[in-house]
Amino acid sequence: MTIQTKNLSDLLLKAEKSRKGVSPLTEMNPSLTVEEAYTIQLDNIQVKLDNGETISGKKIGLTSLAMQQLLGVNEPDYGHLLQSMEVNNNGVISRRQLLEPKVEGEIAFFLKKDLTGPNVTVEDVLDATEYVMAALEIVDSRVAGWKIKLCDTIADNASSGLYVLGEKKISPHQLDLKEEKMAFYKNEQLINEGIGKAALGDPAYCVAWLANKLSEFGIRLRANEVILSGALSAAVNAGEGDKFIAKFQTLGEVKVNFR
Repeated sequence: MTIQTKNLSDLLLKAEKSRKGVSPLTEMNPSLTVEEAYTIQLDNIQVKLDNGETISGKKIGLTSLAMQQLLGVNEPDYGHLLQSMEVNNNGVISRRQLLEPKVEGEIAFFLKKDLTGPNVTVEDVLDATEYVMAALEIVDSRVAGWKIKLCDTIADNASSGLYVLGEKKISPHQLDLKEEKMAFYKNEQLINEGIGKAALGDPAYCVAWLANKLSEFGIRLRANEVILSGALSAAVNAGEGDKFIAKFQTLGEVKVNFR
């Protein structure tokens, strides 16, 4: 890691602690590469591990064609989940602990076996998955105003914030993940709807992509990890007093409240 990328790592950590966003990293360093951005992410995750945090899983971002086109990319990105990021179903989050949160509905995978790329297939993912669950991801950005390009969000742990898991657990062989429907509500009003295939055509394919991508960094998906497979509809801004519910066709409901 160069001195310049280390400085960017430190800026993101300070922004998270102070709850004050920073200028885009890609403005401070226009030559920042995807590889350097992942180095920044991994460095900050290591800092947190050194401070006693524990990795609970991974998340996949930029799974929608619209978001990829917006950022000018042709593949997703990924970030790390920490145990401290999990919120109980129907739990309460203080809006003040985040910068500019948005909420989105996803399908989560809980692994019973390691997945090590390259060459991981959808079938490998299904066989390695103990169960799938409804999930909410609360994305957040340490870059002020969400003025991000690809390298900004990668460095910022794929704009991760918090996550919520539903209580209903179903084998991935017992439902059609691609056709699983979701209705997303904010304050009891239907805001948008989604379907499993909105995530790169198949949520399980997203997990396979992640396992193969991680192999480039010598990282594997491990048994007992949670994998958030990507948003099924657009992320929705969250403010004080807001309540969110994602209602899935088979996977049940998952909820979160802001105060």
